[in-house]
Amino acid sequence: MTAKTVLNDTHRALGARMVDFGGWDMPISYGSQIEEHHAVRRDAGMFDVSHMTVIDLHGPRTRDFLRHLLANSVDKLKVSGKALYSCMLNERGGVIDDLIVYFFDDAHYRLVVNAATRAKDLAWIEAQAKAFDVAVKERPEFAMIAVQGPNARARVIALLHEGDRPRIGKLGKFAAAAAQGPHGMPLFVARTGYTGEDGFEILVPEEHAVVLWNALAEAGVKPCGLGARDTLRLEAGMNLYGQDMDEDVSPWEANLGWTIALDEGREFIGRAALEQQKAEGVKRVMVGLVLDEKGVLRHGQKVLTAQGEGEILSGSFSPTLEQAIAFARIPAGDPGAIRVDIRGRELPVRQVKYPFVRDGRPCEGI
Repeated sequence: MTAKTVLNDTHRALGARMVDFGGWDMPISYGSQIEEHHAVRRDAGMFDVSHMTVIDLHGPRTRDFLRHLLANSVDKLKVSGKALYSCMLNERGGVIDDLIVYFFDDAHYRLVVNAATRAKDLAWIEAQAKAFDVAVKERPEFAMIAVQGPNARARVIALLHEGDRPRIGKLGKFAAAAAQGPHGMPLFVARTGYTGEDGFEILVPEEHAVVLWNALAEAGVKPCGLGARDTLRLEAGMNLYGQDMDEDVSPWEANLGWTIALDEGREFIGRAALEQQKAEGVKRVMVGLVLDEKGVLRHGQKVLTAQGEGEILSGSFSPTLEQAIAFARIPAGDPGAIRVDIRGRELPVRQVKYPFVRDGRPCEGI
């Protein structure tokens, strides 16, 4: 059975084109994917991300448990509401999933993990939590709406209870706080984007989700599907689990070395494998590519370099740049002139440092 979010009927009433996404019936677009992309870059758009899995962790040793579970260090989280992006690794240093962890207090944290990996993530987390006597509680009663774009925060803040507006307006990046929304509905408002734009991710009890969605729409926030979400996050240089990394790819190989905290005295799962890989030298690297000729870069295409073959990971047409862009994993070392095999034709591509787009504009060198 395909799962449905509480907003499924709302998407269908808006004429959304629905697709199966990791076992969920989700909107890919409501008309023009390009228009939805531009709405987020130029104004404000919203996404139903209620398929994401929310997990609360409780227990006196929860911090110790997360120090063991995650490659990044939760010791960086010192203020209630602060958030951290991290990979969760297997013993080989491969990425089981990437996630965001929110800190409430030493005995209470919240994880938001990917939808398609829900079952394996829960099984892994529950198995590891037993040794620390940590209670793992999934929170399926929450819906989640991501509101993104240069005007997104102002549109959301205007809908909050008057007393909450100044506090949420001052909320820093990678932080979250409780607030009251329309008609006093309880919200958990986070500022951790996935599009390269500013905005909020809002956790809301399912029974209030449709009212909140409609209020945002009336405030001028454009409904956007997963198609635009994918091109936005690719332009912003953000990885997609299952496409850019998986259990056979380490953070070093996914350009996520910045999420690894090799702090002294902390033995997290996969640390030994990461240290060995670093000492021996990483064999594969992830790079950004731009195709200046006409054509589309797609997942699975062969990449040809002086060091050997690689492949396209995430690839798409960039609506902001109006050309094809991609991530690729290629052998380490000087790649020389890089080419991509597109239906038997070898087309030259430029290696660039990503993100490709920041604050709605092409980054330097793109």
